This record gives sequence, structure tokens and C-alpha cells, in this order.
Amino acid sequence: MDVSGITSMLNQTTATNNAASSKADSLQNSANGLSSNSTEEELLEVLKDFESYFIEQIIKEMKDTFTDEDEESSVASQYTDTFMDYAIEEVADILLEEVGGNMTQQLFEQMKRNYNIPTVDVTSEAAGHTAVKMEEK
Repeated sequence: MDVSGITSMLNQTTATNNAASSKADSLQNSANGLSSNSTEEELLEVLKDFESYFIEQIIKEMKDTFTDEDEESSVASQYTDTFMDYAIEEVADILLEEVGGNMTQQLFEQMKRNYNIPTVDVTSEAAGHTAVKMEEK
């Protein structure tokens, strides 16, 4: 019985899981770094990264639903999977920018309240000084 195909598939799955785990760990570390000292920009960046990752996972699950798991495991297949993961990341980022604004804004406003992050008054900032105003809880 030839186990090289199984070994190759296992190596590929392990590499994919390690990459996904690494990205999830990075997101968790970013989220854990948020505090009342964080800026709105830092909060928004963490939220966008989270939403992009969330969309990626949805697209990957959809792709897996429509692809045949019995495809031959080969080097070409591994390159295709790597390229597909990259393409899915790009599509997730584009989807987030195009249609993700409402959800991002809701999460952003909620987390600003939770972390008590001050809102910068941009009208005062344009006049040459920065005024910070705290939102009511």
C-alpha cells in the first residue's frame, strides 16, 4: 500500500492548519492588546483584520463544499491550494472594503464604548489643535 499520497495530504493539511492557527493567534494578540489607551485607528485596524479573517473562513468553507475531496494529492495540487488561500484572502479584503462597512461600524462603536476609547473631534483637529471628547456610556 502506497502511503506517499496520504503523507503528502497530511503535510499539506498540517501546513494549512498551522498558517490558519498563526493568523488566528496574531488576531487574538492584536485584540488582547486593545485597551482604553488604544486609538480609534488601532481599534479599527483590529476589527478589519478580524472581519477579513471571518470572511476568509466562510469562503473557504464554501469552497470546500463545492470541491471534491478525493482530488489527487500532488505537488501541483499543493501549489493550487496555496494560491487559492492567497486568492481567498484577497477576495475577503475586497469584500470587506466593498460591503463590510455597516458591520465594521457597529463593532467599532460598540468596542469604543467597551474600552472607553476617546473620540477625536476632527473639526477641532482641522483648526490646528486636537480636542478629545469622551462619549457618553
